Amino acid sequence: MNWNRYVTHLVATLCLALACVAAQSQEDPRIGELSYLDRQFMAQQRALLEDLVARNFGRRFSGVRDNDLELLQMLLDRQVVRANQTRELQAMGVVMGDLLASEFALKWVVYEDHLGRSRALRNGDSDIYLFPITMISRRREVDNRTPVVDIYR
Repeated sequence: MNWNRYVTHLVATLCLALACVAAQSQEDPRIGELSYLDRQFMAQQRALLEDLVARNFGRRFSGVRDNDLELLQMLLDRQVVRANQTRELQAMGVVMGDLLASEFALKWVVYEDHLGRSRALRNGDSDIYLFPITMISRRREVDNRTPVVDIYR
């Protein structure tokens, strides 16, 4: 008798836990401004790439789409940045995100949901978000060699 009661209680508890997880996963994300630390970290990522490009190619990022996308591609093609260099790959995503933000009037925001906290680009006050920081890194880490210009599009 106690065993049946225990199993019933266990099943009810598991069902309740699953219902809570399902409800939590459907909550709206929290959107906020970049913090001082976010801005500092992103500035460090940009500086890291500026240094790599200057040392390896004697060039600079300019904010001009064709120039900057070419430099990002060169970093990959010449294996200055490799698939296991997540920090550098994500820094490339910041530079690409800056281009997207400039061209399409997007704004960097903090996007926080049940999966965690991310920096994203938002289109106005809409619910349309892009996550450029991982657009290059996630592809390269699984040996997807999609050209940067195609990712940008």
